[in-house]
Amino acid sequence: MIWLTWRQFRAQAITAAAALAAFAIVLAVAEPSLSGVYHSSGLASCHGTACTGLASTFINDLSSGAGIAGVPETSYMILYFLSVVVILIAPAIIGIFWGAPLIARELEAGTFRLTWNQSITRTRWLAVKLALIGVAAMAVTEAFSLIQAWWAAPIGKAVGLGGGGSIFSETRFGVFVFPTHGITPLGYAAFGFALGVTAGLLVRRAIPAMAITLAIFAAAQLITPLVRPNLFPTSQTVTTIAATGANVSLNANPRLAFTATTVPGHPGAWIISSEGVNATGQPVSSVPAACEPLIPQTNVTHIGRGPTTSAPGPNALNNCVASHGIRVAESYQPASHYWPLQLSETGMYLALALALAGFCFWRLNRRRS
Repeated sequence: MIWLTWRQFRAQAITAAAALAAFAIVLAVAEPSLSGVYHSSGLASCHGTACTGLASTFINDLSSGAGIAGVPETSYMILYFLSVVVILIAPAIIGIFWGAPLIARELEAGTFRLTWNQSITRTRWLAVKLALIGVAAMAVTEAFSLIQAWWAAPIGKAVGLGGGGSIFSETRFGVFVFPTHGITPLGYAAFGFALGVTAGLLVRRAIPAMAITLAIFAAAQLITPLVRPNLFPTSQTVTTIAATGANVSLNANPRLAFTATTVPGHPGAWIISSEGVNATGQPVSSVPAACEPLIPQTNVTHIGRGPTTSAPGPNALNNCVASHGIRVAESYQPASHYWPLQLSETGMYLALALALAGFCFWRLNRRRS
């Protein structure tokens, strides 16, 4: 049964191996140049607060091409973006091309009867297919993730030290970085594969099963970032505007909005939300009347030259709002919660995959020949 499964699966296995090899070669070719820029920036040997400035310079160099001889200014950004996209879509591709046709094509062609009539039980038939190809799916997806993490390690270090800009600004909690690093790709790959197998078993037609798998997996990818902040209990703190690095902005004049960049005493924390509160802890949504003259006004003064801003800048507004006792309430996940969140999200998707696999066994054994 193992030999038969391999024979049926070898085309997909060869394709996956070729894609993985191409991915590794491209990043391996680009790695020496990226490492060279990283070491020349001084980040590798810096200590203390000086690292933040060097990290920002390094990220800006990658974004603009400064100091990277002979490389187009957007090449690192494009390579980083594409490598992340590959990891994001790999579980969906596995579900569509590995999972959905796995049972559906056998049911369409009737080839399952040949196996079942040779003393191979339905349970064993399905178990071998799920185990062998499911493990391969998880291994391939995680391999993509590990290769990309190895190549992008200098970028991750710089972002962790306070560097930011363009596509490189996401921390490891970012909506694109978190699901493509660590162990979460294992959970996504298992879920995508099991989802495809389940769709194929229910629909019994490969093409419709592929479409259903893509739709459901895409929906899961969109919903998960909304669920992720609540997978582990969040922490709260209230502190000054200056301590959080927040800027006071206006969603709809004069409605206040606070965009905090740091959590005092918790470097690397993932800020879930930040809002203004008064001395009693009540939310504040409007600009104090005394501060309204300090709101920057934007007016178009010349056609073709764009808008110009008059009145004092945001620092004056920040200082005025702070002088009225308004502080910033932050809800956040500490940096120490990274791995608990990884484990929670991965466990959630592995549990879904196991539940789908269990349903497949139940459904297959109830199906009439």
